[in-house]
Amino acid sequence: MTYYSLIGENHYIIIHIGRRLMVKRLFGTNGIRGIFGQDLSIEFIIDIAYSIGYYFEKGPIVVGSDGRSSSSSISKIVCAVLNSMGIDVYQMGLTPTPCLQFTVKNLKMSGGIMITASHNPKEYNGLKPVSHLGFELSRDEEIKIESIYHQRSFLNKKYTSIGNLYDLNPFDQYIDKVLTFVDREIIEKSKIRIVMDCGNGVQSIIAPLIARKLGCEVLVMNGHIDPNFSARGSEPKMDNLFGLTKMVSDNGYDLGVAFDGDGDRSIFCDEKGAIHWGDKTGSLLAYHIIKNKKLDTEIVCPINSSLVISRVGDLLDKRVHFTKVGSIEVTYGMKNTNSLIGFEENGGFFYGPLNLVRDGAITTALMIEMLSYYKQDILTGQIDDVGLPAETQTLSGIYSILGKTFQYKSSINLSSKDDIQRVLETCSEHGSVYKVEKMDGVKIWFDSESWIMFRPSGTEPLIRIYSESNDESLMNSKVREYLNLIKRTLNIEFNT
Repeated sequence: MTYYSLIGENHYIIIHIGRRLMVKRLFGTNGIRGIFGQDLSIEFIIDIAYSIGYYFEKGPIVVGSDGRSSSSSISKIVCAVLNSMGIDVYQMGLTPTPCLQFTVKNLKMSGGIMITASHNPKEYNGLKPVSHLGFELSRDEEIKIESIYHQRSFLNKKYTSIGNLYDLNPFDQYIDKVLTFVDREIIEKSKIRIVMDCGNGVQSIIAPLIARKLGCEVLVMNGHIDPNFSARGSEPKMDNLFGLTKMVSDNGYDLGVAFDGDGDRSIFCDEKGAIHWGDKTGSLLAYHIIKNKKLDTEIVCPINSSLVISRVGDLLDKRVHFTKVGSIEVTYGMKNTNSLIGFEENGGFFYGPLNLVRDGAITTALMIEMLSYYKQDILTGQIDDVGLPAETQTLSGIYSILGKTFQYKSSINLSSKDDIQRVLETCSEHGSVYKVEKMDGVKIWFDSESWIMFRPSGTEPLIRIYSESNDESLMNSKVREYLNLIKRTLNIEFNT
């Protein structure tokens, strides 16, 4: 006999075939996510909150949320469930994810739960458990929570006391800590002018304050928290940052930054309005932090990162460790290799001296510091070895350290897992290539400096496509070739 129990695409599917049992994972690439009222039903939220509380065993637990319309309701449910288990809860209310993670670590809490769907569309939400160390749970720990949920282990325990609920506002502690990691005197002398597109997200609470405390002139765009992310959506992308880039380039600002919905990712543009992907920004910051701030560390980043990080690693004589895609993978890659720098192509940058998590606020402070160093001629004598024009004193000039590569990034909506698997298999077997890597999805190399990668999203029903080369025409040709291959394979049409 075969039957199905389905609760949401991102939750679980139990398939019984005789005595055989298979369970789909609840956790995706980064936490548990789904559409509120569908995937994230009230019943599911209650049960998963019990499961997380059962895993933590004791409090206190910190709970915070982003600005989505369902976040307050989910937060109240989670806090009530934890209190019913006898666990004390400190509620932060609206907060960027990295601020909650820092608070768990700094105040030595038992753990935390962030209510957020990060960059996903407005109808989504999710739960991201945070360990007592201040970063996400490991994959093994996620599986333990899933086991508790599926086995309903929390029903076997009697809860005889009610936990307390406290309000918590640790923002000043977090801001003060961030400020200790940058050279305030140099920044104040440089009088940096920055535009911040907060994207109607919760980073509007923190990042502008930090920049102003550093003496910067700050113009905030989309700085009011809006559950619908009405201005440009919750994810900063190349095609929705025109307002930011135009404001920067037309009005003489030094740089611009755009944050995602929960404030852990940041995408930068230079004074000319050119947007730079997170892996190139991460490579640049790695160079600055190791070369100029004298931090002795190796570097961790996902397999879909730009070629330029290998160049920076060679230049600094530092090893670069590659991981699967996902902030958790980078965090535990850093932990396991004792590395203090990590980054992702999507704009996540991890500064280990603060915490092993991606953090849009500290990233912005470090970018401001790096630009200030150069404006004050501190960098001039140190980077002549890579041919940086000393007269520019601009962010675009500093980015020129990295050299030129061409990048392509897109995605295809494919709700069928069979179709996604066919794409991966067909692409990996297509043509005669330099090499194929299957650490995470399929990465196909055409030569030592040209590649294309296909990877199923861990949070949405789509497949992501990345490509890079020193030869723009080769990259464009290969992208067209593989997109046409996918269309023929699935007999579909799509725009990317």
